[in-house]
Amino acid sequence: MKTQQQKAEAFRSLHEAGTFVIPNPWDIGSAKILADLGYQALATTSAGFAFSNGKPDGDGVIGRDETLANFKEIVDATELPVSADLQGGFGADPKEVATTIRRAAEIGLCGGSIEDATGDDKNPIHDIGFAKERIVAAVEAARAARAPFTLTARAENFLWGRPDLADTIKRLQAFQDAGADVLYAPGLKSEAEISSVVKSVDRPINVLVGARTNPLTVADLAKLGVRRISVGSGFYLAALGAFYRVAKDMKENGTVTFAEGAMPYGQLNTLFSGK
Repeated sequence: MKTQQQKAEAFRSLHEAGTFVIPNPWDIGSAKILADLGYQALATTSAGFAFSNGKPDGDGVIGRDETLANFKEIVDATELPVSADLQGGFGADPKEVATTIRRAAEIGLCGGSIEDATGDDKNPIHDIGFAKERIVAAVEAARAARAPFTLTARAENFLWGRPDLADTIKRLQAFQDAGADVLYAPGLKSEAEISSVVKSVDRPINVLVGARTNPLTVADLAKLGVRRISVGSGFYLAALGAFYRVAKDMKENGTVTFAEGAMPYGQLNTLFSGK
């Protein structure tokens, strides 16, 4: 069994070796399936976890303790390094952000992200100076962890109706100065936007993919210099989309189409039995 140190070092090295995809499981089963497919690392999804519990996505909708318990299950499900969606750090105060990072490292996570969104629709993004303070606190906690903890700093402008590329780059540069290991601006769509971000900093960039965010492929993003590619809640939404379609079809039309494209019972049973 790999130690946390070994997994953390392997996770760091992935960011230096080229472009890799880090998919987002929401529970033990989805984590095991992704590991079986050969992915090299995993990342959690706050939206996938919330939706799977019948709750809306949002900073703090599910508390820190319950969220970390879910993350611990995913960490223990496979031998892969896991990075966590830590949302806003479960508190605006930099001290709360540091506590979240410390606790994340204690449960075996190899990394995690902190975003600059406030959760307040009227004032959705933290002031850049305060946002940087929060990342400074997160970095200090990450550096104090017993194993390397890869900290990702997120600039959330594009997810909150503020598609200001210049301000987004300014924020990412501030987070870089604060010591963040990876930078992430979810919601970027065009090659020009992504290329501008990549060229403006000297840290690995994570890009969110999906038909509703951008149509670029892994190969496209690799050419742009993107180091890490995540899917966010995309795989969960795809799974629930299939569930909804076949359930609706059976209810409205009486047709039995759900077996089409379904994973074979035996395949899952064998995978989850560890044979």
